[in-house]
Amino acid sequence: MKFIDLAIQQKRIRPQIETRINRVLDHGQYIMGPEVTDLEKRLAIYCDVKHALACGSGTDALLLSLLAHDIHPGDAVFTTPFTFIATAEVIQLIGAVPVFVDIEPDTYNISPSKLELAVIAIKKTDASIYPLPKANQGNVELKPRAIIAVDLFGLPADYGRINAIANKHGLVVIEDAAQSFGARYGGKPACGLADTACTSFFPAKPLGGYGDGGMCFTNSATIAEKIQSLRVHGKGANKYDNIRIGINGRLDTLQAAILLAKFDVFEDEVRLRRQIADRYTQLLAESDLVLPKEPKGLESIWAQYSVLAEDQGRRRKIRDRLNEAAIPTAIYYSIPLHLQRAFAGLGYKESLFPVSEDCSKRIFSLPMHPYLTIAQQETIVKMIIDI
Repeated sequence: MKFIDLAIQQKRIRPQIETRINRVLDHGQYIMGPEVTDLEKRLAIYCDVKHALACGSGTDALLLSLLAHDIHPGDAVFTTPFTFIATAEVIQLIGAVPVFVDIEPDTYNISPSKLELAVIAIKKTDASIYPLPKANQGNVELKPRAIIAVDLFGLPADYGRINAIANKHGLVVIEDAAQSFGARYGGKPACGLADTACTSFFPAKPLGGYGDGGMCFTNSATIAEKIQSLRVHGKGANKYDNIRIGINGRLDTLQAAILLAKFDVFEDEVRLRRQIADRYTQLLAESDLVLPKEPKGLESIWAQYSVLAEDQGRRRKIRDRLNEAAIPTAIYYSIPLHLQRAFAGLGYKESLFPVSEDCSKRIFSLPMHPYLTIAQQETIVKMIIDI
């Protein structure tokens, strides 16, 4: 059994993929070819936004968004410590400072109530209100500028409350939708829930290519124009007229071609993912695991089906038993970002974000993809319950 079975999907659409790849080989426009423009148009419509801009990876999308919103050294960017490093990595890369905010215990997404406390703490330079990075505990004043909210495991964060906090305090909101393309919040598609949104086309994502890729989404013509420039070295009228410092952040035409073939079956795969998640929830109802929830009005894309064990020992026991039966599992995320060496300079200590730390010790994810069979799910669940 595979954790994510891309081979089954490829078998389903191999002729379509090959046809689209051959078209690229025929026209030879390997960089920013017509398939890239086609993909941008189709995904903008799908996400109900005015502008979609393809780029080299989900990390590029986050970096481009920060640059487009003029986030500078000395700016504070609020985000969760319970995510992949890319979310906070890009903040430090441009010289801004990540300000970590703990998560909600039921959704694993950033806590709006704690977020507002963190914003106030930054403004007042008062770590007694909420834990602050070392840079804001002395005489150095950070300017609160942006929030990167992560849609973890495919479930959108609480953008109603997050956007309200941002409006109140004059902050930009960036939606890290690397795992949530295809999800919905209050009927609105993910990637259209904030000032700018970013998704990833890493192969394991709900809509994934056969290599790296990403996309930015926005309703702002000004931000879209900046991202178009930034992704091509800060290009102006031509490649020798550079109007800003940018990056080489383009999406390869071949990846766009593959994604177009995959997007043709994406809605069917969304339906299948939701069926499989519902079946897991039904089958595991009598287990001792804490199961994932969809708050009212939210629809997850179920990038992962992640559960909480009673403690580390129980998690280890379940994972070992499944591994013996050649059933893979995964742990997202075993070390919260505030405890990783890359962010040691921020001065955060253990116990400052207790929900993230508790989840990291207990969480694990079960095999999840659109082609998981009923028999496979029943086998997985039986082994968990029988332990």
